[in-house]
Amino acid sequence: MRLYNVSMFAFALFVGIYAYLIFALGLAGVLYKDVVVVISISFWTILFLWKTRAREIHIKELLHSFHSLTALLVKQKLATCLVLLLLFQAIVNLIGALGPELAFDSLWYHLTISKVWLLNHSISFIPGGLLYYSVMPKLGELLFVPGLVFGGAIGAKLIHFSFGILVGVALYRLQRKFFTPLISLVGVVIFYSNLVVGWESITGYIDLIRTFFEVMALWGFLNWQEDKQRKWLILSACMLGLAITTKLLAIGSLIILSILCLWINRKEVTKMIGPLTIYWLIALVIPLPWLLLSYLATGNPVYPFFTELYKVTPEPLTLFGYFLSIWELLIKSSDPLSPIYLLFIPLVIFCWPKLSKEIKVIGLYSSLALIGWYFTPRTGGGRFILPYLPAFSILCAACLKYFFDNKKKYGRLFTKILLTIVIFISMSSIGYRLAANVKYLPVILGQQTQQSFLTDHLNFSFGDFYDTDNYFKEHIGSNDKVLLYGFHNLYYVDFPFVDSSWVSDKDKFTYIATQNTKLPEKYKQWKLVYKNDKTMVNLYQKPAR
Repeated sequence: MRLYNVSMFAFALFVGIYAYLIFALGLAGVLYKDVVVVISISFWTILFLWKTRAREIHIKELLHSFHSLTALLVKQKLATCLVLLLLFQAIVNLIGALGPELAFDSLWYHLTISKVWLLNHSISFIPGGLLYYSVMPKLGELLFVPGLVFGGAIGAKLIHFSFGILVGVALYRLQRKFFTPLISLVGVVIFYSNLVVGWESITGYIDLIRTFFEVMALWGFLNWQEDKQRKWLILSACMLGLAITTKLLAIGSLIILSILCLWINRKEVTKMIGPLTIYWLIALVIPLPWLLLSYLATGNPVYPFFTELYKVTPEPLTLFGYFLSIWELLIKSSDPLSPIYLLFIPLVIFCWPKLSKEIKVIGLYSSLALIGWYFTPRTGGGRFILPYLPAFSILCAACLKYFFDNKKKYGRLFTKILLTIVIFISMSSIGYRLAANVKYLPVILGQQTQQSFLTDHLNFSFGDFYDTDNYFKEHIGSNDKVLLYGFHNLYYVDFPFVDSSWVSDKDKFTYIATQNTKLPEKYKQWKLVYKNDKTMVNLYQKPAR
């Protein structure tokens, strides 16, 4: 299975290369849809045809894994149950992924920035106070560009959904270093049944993309600590670099893994200075093009951090504040986590002396992750801790293994209780997410138009926009341009526009649209030609001279 595992790292690297290929097109000013189509098809076709013999070996390894899992399903009803739970959860998530995008941040900047890149045929800084994230490392949004080209918002959402599946595959393979196939399946079920994972899987966010690279980085790190082969050091650093390029906050994992490395090799710390230097260099070189772009455009390599737009003021660490924050994270996060983690905390403490060295490393990694999470902006709720949920799930699986291997009567009883709880929580997650996603079925099945669906479900009082009655489509021509005031989530703006946050003296416009705001005084002579009480949009036309 070792070659199959390496092939997963190779695939992750190729995803990063492909994303930077899109980045290069944007910097060159040739980010046209036709170019993206040709480059995408060519890249993945060449990759598929490259090294035919190696691909055949990978397929054989994959088929061997499939046959092993099939044999397990035949022998054990529990394994079949777990796989069915994962399958049902994936189907429920897929329903949401196939529906129109409603998530706030996707419509605000994740998908909108990718769309603006395509409209401008280039990647550059978008000034103003709206799309200020435009020059932060954006590997996820780079992948969304071909998603938008091939399938619109749903194409981008399916990419993010796919990374949720990839995390599950990587997590299963990582756990097979320590556990049986059955226990490894339990760990995947624990992770995938998190409500935050289910919700993220149906959005155009980027946290599951970061999570994939983070779990790959942890996997490579553990392999490096196990056999000291430099290739694992390099692969882990590359994975972490791609995670940082997806979301800058992933730089916290670089600190976490460095601390772990020094702790594991505490008897020969000086020998780790060289490898850690290489590790840092590789991990930071990968997002460097973005940091340079940000610096050249704004004078700040991590814009908008440390500016008035996004002040970075770490909260002082107090024991009470820390444990209160962890409690709120586990109990009432805005993006809910599985309650299984709270249940397993005392069990991890109980089993700790009996856990293997590798699992203890993952335990320390998880503890450091929670401390790092406390110091980062916690506006994202559960999704900001999402990249570390695979590690939390491994700890839960390790405790289950402890009781599963215990031949005493209480061990068997505890195993049954814990498995019942895991299955119950997974079924609850499936039911909850199905209830949330069922609204997408009419539009997916063609029983409702996207226009009708979005009119009913977008939150226009909270910054969303949609041309609900086709007025803009029918009256705004390709030679017109609309100046927007008060708009926030611009993804569904499908007419030529310039937003007030980045409008310049060189911009010419024939209309002004306001949403839930007044027309600026200097344009008071413009004539109101359209009003929509549903979307709270007014459209004004320049008066004839």
